[in-house]
Amino acid sequence: MTKSIKNRVDLEGCEGTRSKPTSEKPNLDGDWFNFYLLIILYIIQGIPVGLSGALPIILQSKKMVTYEDQAAFSISLWPYSMKLLWAPVVDALYVKCIGRRKCWLIPLQLLMGLLVLYVANNIDDWLPESGKPNLKMLIIVVFVVNILSATQDIVVDGWALTMLNKKNVGYASTCNSVGVPFGMFIGSVCFTLLVSDQFNTTYFRATPGAGGLISMKSFLYFYGTTTLVITSIVAIFKKEKDSRLEDGYVNINVFQNYKLLWDILKLPRIRVLALALLTTRIGYTATDNVSNLKLIDAGVSKDDIMIITTALYIIKCILPIFVSKYITGPKPMSYFLKITPFRLIWCTTYVLLIYYTPSLIRKDGLVTVPTYYYFIMGLVLITNEVLNFFMLLTLFAFFCRLSDPRFGGTYMTLFNTFFYLGFLLSNTLVLKLVAFLTFSKCSNNDQNNCTTPDLKNLCKTNGGSCVVSVDGYYIVVFISLIIGFVWYCVFKNIIKKYQSLNASYWIINMKRPVTAVESCLIST
Repeated sequence: MTKSIKNRVDLEGCEGTRSKPTSEKPNLDGDWFNFYLLIILYIIQGIPVGLSGALPIILQSKKMVTYEDQAAFSISLWPYSMKLLWAPVVDALYVKCIGRRKCWLIPLQLLMGLLVLYVANNIDDWLPESGKPNLKMLIIVVFVVNILSATQDIVVDGWALTMLNKKNVGYASTCNSVGVPFGMFIGSVCFTLLVSDQFNTTYFRATPGAGGLISMKSFLYFYGTTTLVITSIVAIFKKEKDSRLEDGYVNINVFQNYKLLWDILKLPRIRVLALALLTTRIGYTATDNVSNLKLIDAGVSKDDIMIITTALYIIKCILPIFVSKYITGPKPMSYFLKITPFRLIWCTTYVLLIYYTPSLIRKDGLVTVPTYYYFIMGLVLITNEVLNFFMLLTLFAFFCRLSDPRFGGTYMTLFNTFFYLGFLLSNTLVLKLVAFLTFSKCSNNDQNNCTTPDLKNLCKTNGGSCVVSVDGYYIVVFISLIIGFVWYCVFKNIIKKYQSLNASYWIINMKRPVTAVESCLIST
């Protein structure tokens, strides 16, 4: 283990060193089984994330929660930003006879499946058709499920770096970017539409009040049972490579792994990269996470939004096929930087859509959505999501290129944590700010500002309604866009420079034989 900065190779001296191109081109022949297995594992991981995104939309459509409640629920996704705390434990502790990654994956997914079955048994009480939901229990169980899912993410990210052949490691980001979105599609779109009474009535001519095509309980029972079955199959039939046979293998304990993590964090460029990742999504957080809630408030059906979202997930599954040659190249972040200003500018289309939606879909106080409106909404949502998804692909490919496979769980989790922590913190903050900067008043009593449920009920009792005088959404979007363009100006050249560094810069030199990659650095 490194004892001091002096014991390392002088990494700062390699500032201008370029990565050597690999002699073998990526080729999945002989790796297809591993490729598809990784996608399945990422799908299992993505479903809880999808459910975490679907529940706020379902809660908002019931008109029983506030934006502050939504901010509280957003905490349930925080395990993805906290997993760095236990990633070194996952990397260092394992049972050799089972496998470094399998010995974590199997119990994690078994617990996840069992917990989902428990949620299924109680979901009708926690989220009833009418009446106030049990928000506290929903937050707790979703938080725990996401802890298991986030830990599974550490395991699968680490396994992906060794399960695939070295020449195909770039495809790990493709597996992630196909599997997780597809799982999110199942957990969000499929869940929302299949359990929706309105969707069943509108498209399948069911009797109103008959419920959805399936119940929430049935959906969750199916997911929990499927997870248990797949986990059992992996446990029995999939053998893991012995990590001790890998080149440059080094065995370290938990304490040493945390020390390794600390050494990584002490690298000056890692700290700058962390700051860039923590702030990279501030520019689009308001439009990405609040816009759908604002559309629902304006009168757009959650089912209509989810139907359009279906097209988004189809695109997500197809897009990696066409862009893989770019994201597996030596400079994926160049494409990320080229798209960033266009993505920020496109956020303004969300603002226009939200502003004009009430006048476009309401006539004489009734919601009547014209056909052309769906095309406009679809264009805005799909274009934004395509830009967003391509940027994510390039970012994850960048992470894979920087990560040392021997400590893959720690490295990948470190980079992902910086990124998701920035997303989640800005998401919770934005929801709080929208609520804080939104001002309302009762239509027949200017002294009533409708800031509490009691004041809202009083206004309604007296024959009035709470009317928004200042919408915090527009203020927050404007502030976010300014921050986004400042981020682009500050970090553009820095990130370009970072992706040109030799990969050895990002690897801490352990007490072990020097690898071929590091010999390049030493010779410079």
